[in-house]
Amino acid sequence: MKIKLELFGSSRDFSDGDHLELEVKDKASVDDLRNEIIKHIDKNFEGNEAFIKIVKSSAFCSENNEIISDNYKITKDQKIGIIPPIGGG
Repeated sequence: MKIKLELFGSSRDFSDGDHLELEVKDKASVDDLRNEIIKHIDKNFEGNEAFIKIVKSSAFCSENNEIISDNYKITKDQKIGIIPPIGGG
């Protein structure tokens, strides 16, 4: 499935644009999506530890603008937003 990951705050450094397009397996969880983002960082930013820390500490929101948990199942192509912590917290 295709995920359009909308980038907010410090996560905008993950791309030249305002989003990333990632492939995830059917019924992947947000935790699986997190791992795909980390793979993207490993490949494109030589495993930048600061970026990985952002991914691990970020919240995610659905296309309905609701915060979703790590076990939320992705069942269709959709937009998901990554919301990093503000001020390092």
